[in-house]
Amino acid sequence: MSSVVRDPRPVVRKFLARPQHEGVGATVRRSIGRFELKYFDPFLVLDEFSVSAPAGFPDHPHRGFETVTYMLQGAVRHEDFEGHSGTIEAGDLQWMTAGRGIVHSEMPASEGTQKGLQLWINLSSKYKMIEPRYQELNSRDIAEASKDGVRVRVIAGEALGIKSPIYTRTPTMFLDFTLKPGSQIRQPIPESWNAFVRWGGGLEQILETTQVYSGGGEPLGEPVVQYGPFVMNSQEQIDQTIEDYENCANGFEKARQWKSESNVVFGY
Repeated sequence: MSSVVRDPRPVVRKFLARPQHEGVGATVRRSIGRFELKYFDPFLVLDEFSVSAPAGFPDHPHRGFETVTYMLQGAVRHEDFEGHSGTIEAGDLQWMTAGRGIVHSEMPASEGTQKGLQLWINLSSKYKMIEPRYQELNSRDIAEASKDGVRVRVIAGEALGIKSPIYTRTPTMFLDFTLKPGSQIRQPIPESWNAFVRWGGGLEQILETTQVYSGGGEPLGEPVVQYGPFVMNSQEQIDQTIEDYENCANGFEKARQWKSESNVVFGY
């Protein structure tokens, strides 16, 4: 078991997450998965996304990792080729294990601008080809605690004595902190883990409250070969994944006949 850091960690790197285009007409501010920080083991991507209909993330595949969607504003409609569908509203969480293969869509489900965070977490080689699964929590069911001017919502892991019910195959913590002026928090993190803090906001937020998203994870220490939404351990595995997807085989069988309702509605 990893020892827990008692002394504050130094900040090794910091940078501004600038807007970039993803999906179809969507905008993201990417903190992890960009040229300054391509891979932060076990984290592949950390985006804050902003999207308004008809823009969005129409039908697309994944293999070899997990996606974590945490909504901040509005709502997103999710559908996949297994028939799983639902709406992720503000404060809700979806933890999707893509495993051997998922094809899905993520599209706006309400008026105005939809905002949220999406974190991609790598899976170890022994889990990359497991069956897909979902863990979903409504906002009211996310573990929450407050102490000395600090409120935390525990998306994954543990903080302020409370634990998330989310099971993480790659040991991970993901926390949403709200701090009142003058308050502070010291969050224990295993010494061997990589950790990040994401903060965003202007002067008004600084004067009233500060919203901080913190994450940490145990490095896998394995080779990583990524081709867009496919993340494996070798180029041969990526080549096989592309072949599987193109031929609707080995986990992608249902992609042959499937098209999401959202794609039809939005004309993709």
